[in-house]
Amino acid sequence: MSQTRTTTATSMPPVPNREDLDATWKYLEAGVSKIMSNLQEGMDMPTYMGVYTAVHNFCTSQKAVSNHSGVIGGAHRGAHLLGEDLYQNLITYLNSYLRELVAVSRTHADEALLTFYIREWDRYTIAAKYINHLFRYLNRHWVKREMDEGKKNIYDVYTLHLVQWRMTLFSEVHEKVMDAVLKMVEKQRHGETIEHSQIKSIVDSFVSLGLDEADPTKSTLDVYRFNFERPFLEATKAFYQAESKQFVAENSIVEYMKKAEIRLDEEEERVNMYLHQDITVPLKKTCNTALIADHSGILRDEFQVLLDNDRYDDMQRMYNLLSRIPDGLDPLRAKFEAHVRKAGLAAVAKVAVDADKLEPKVYVDALLEIHTQYQGLVKQAFKDEPEFTRSLDNACREFVNRNQVCKSGSNKSPELLAKYTDALLKKSATGAEENDLENTLTQIMTVFKYIEDKDVFQKFYSRMLARRLVHTSSSSDDAETSMISKLKEACGYEYTNKLQRMFQDMQISKDLNTGFKDFESGLMEPGDDKPVDATYSILGTGFWPLNPPNTDFTPPAEIAKAYERFQSFYNQKHSGRKLTWLWQLCKGEVKVNYPKGMKTPYTFQVSTYQMAILLLFNESDKNSYDDIVKATQLQADVLDPALGIFLKAKVLNMSPDGDKPGPGKMFSLNYDFKSKKIRVNLNIAVKSEQKQEVDDTHKTIEEDRKLLMQSAIVRIMKARKKMKHTQLVSECINQIRSRFVPKIPDIKKCIDILLEKEYLERLDDDELGYLA
Repeated sequence: MSQTRTTTATSMPPVPNREDLDATWKYLEAGVSKIMSNLQEGMDMPTYMGVYTAVHNFCTSQKAVSNHSGVIGGAHRGAHLLGEDLYQNLITYLNSYLRELVAVSRTHADEALLTFYIREWDRYTIAAKYINHLFRYLNRHWVKREMDEGKKNIYDVYTLHLVQWRMTLFSEVHEKVMDAVLKMVEKQRHGETIEHSQIKSIVDSFVSLGLDEADPTKSTLDVYRFNFERPFLEATKAFYQAESKQFVAENSIVEYMKKAEIRLDEEEERVNMYLHQDITVPLKKTCNTALIADHSGILRDEFQVLLDNDRYDDMQRMYNLLSRIPDGLDPLRAKFEAHVRKAGLAAVAKVAVDADKLEPKVYVDALLEIHTQYQGLVKQAFKDEPEFTRSLDNACREFVNRNQVCKSGSNKSPELLAKYTDALLKKSATGAEENDLENTLTQIMTVFKYIEDKDVFQKFYSRMLARRLVHTSSSSDDAETSMISKLKEACGYEYTNKLQRMFQDMQISKDLNTGFKDFESGLMEPGDDKPVDATYSILGTGFWPLNPPNTDFTPPAEIAKAYERFQSFYNQKHSGRKLTWLWQLCKGEVKVNYPKGMKTPYTFQVSTYQMAILLLFNESDKNSYDDIVKATQLQADVLDPALGIFLKAKVLNMSPDGDKPGPGKMFSLNYDFKSKKIRVNLNIAVKSEQKQEVDDTHKTIEEDRKLLMQSAIVRIMKARKKMKHTQLVSECINQIRSRFVPKIPDIKKCIDILLEKEYLERLDDDELGYLA
């Protein structure tokens, strides 16, 4: 065969007579040989046309007709038989040609074998295209008819070339070729430069040899997958298992992760450079198993060390690696959640030395610091992955609701958060920037999201909002509105309905005060004393979390006249409504002229109760405890703290001296009173009052919870009519948990109450029924 390929190109002899079949095939064989061996020297047009004509003649010869005389169409049958002869002769020729190539291939090895294989493959496939073109008549007639009749192992001439290559040459050399390929790849993995275009050519060759036996017009990747992909993956697995085992033994885990990242990137690049895209998924799986899954245990063990030392980059590296294997990240999420919870508890313990004196800001900042730190870690190292975010949320929910400050239950967190929000939204001397305030409110909502007892926050927040509105101590209406919008977005319209109604009442009150000023000026006669400059807030009973005064009170005459005029005005506008004066929330200012050596009169900011006490000293410099009680009707638990503030500020003197005001004590103005401030605030909340208010708020919360649970139970039973006791308890928890997490014993108590009230009845088999 080698001699045939090296002969000098000569012109072809004339096309033989079509009746001489042997001569015709010899003529064709010479043409095919010329194409197979010397195509690089070109083919002249006479030769090309000669071969094409000889194929046509061969397939249309009349010689085979003699046995079929008298049969219509016998010529076609003859053509059919002769087409088969030509097809078989071509197979015989190709087999002979390819067997010679197999013999030559045995003299080559490794890269030389690859070079030989690629060169011969290129020559062979190019020649096959030419021969396919020259044998078009055979393809169009005989091959097509055979295939249409369902004959097996019949192919067009080009495909026949591929089939013969696969059967004769490929079957003999593919293992040696693949060994050479794998040696080259290993060299590259060790850092050597290789001619990777050779491997690409081998891959393309293997892919081209995939033919669907059922339908020769279609191709498959079976040959490539079995003969290239499978050994390549096995070699890859063995290489990385050996390398990684040795590397882990000699280096740190962090260094190993860097090495694994590099190797994985290299394999991806290898696919792009010279491998078939079909190998992408199995190659990734193989590499992930050898480089990651086989070492996942030691990687996960290292995770806690990285967490403890805030090694964000290394944690990101570990996340990227373990995310490539099934369930690789689950143990990391569990460790992360436990770590964040522990960090949160430690942060609270650090600031909560004395829980009773704990500043709300210090507490909330401690919670936020941990959340911000680990949210940053989730974002940077864990790509904001939802499951890691869920682990962060679970951990935050734990340490926000169950920490050292919340030992007696989870009520303390919402209470302190509400107090911190109150401090932010109050007017302050520093006056926080609007943007800073908005950002801080957003952070507060972060903590609020984790609070389980949202009803506790609501109750404290609404009471504090009420005071800010009544005392006009809000830093900004916009900030107040923004906070309510945030709460509404988090918990819905019902949660903030009363808060919004409180704002509406304050706006209505402003309009009402304008109308009252006009009404009051119409009552004035020439020479009348100027009335007390007062403003009034009308607060709807159902919306404001305020209680009537807990003491009797007789207001001073100066105030009594003013409020009677307002009551008269209000009754004209709204007949039938009853006003209840909330004296404990009223406040005012009084000008003070009595201290000695005073250049400018002082202004005392006082509660209405304090005002009533001070105005008694206009009539007399001294008043006994009993005189004050008689004039004001104040009870001791309100009067004593008010007098105590006056004594502490040295506005009044008490005799005989003692710790506390009480019966038998005499009070006199201190003419030596001095203050650095012109405006002196004496309207200060007493700690005992604050504690009482907190206790009252918690009692209200408990009562509201009982009603909420009862209404939920009735609502569920009304819809279901009958229900098992345990199912009712479970459904009740599901409906209420967005406001607070109800305790099962409390739900059972509520069920008992509803049974007594005959809303429910007991049925057989631990079932409850609804009574309409």
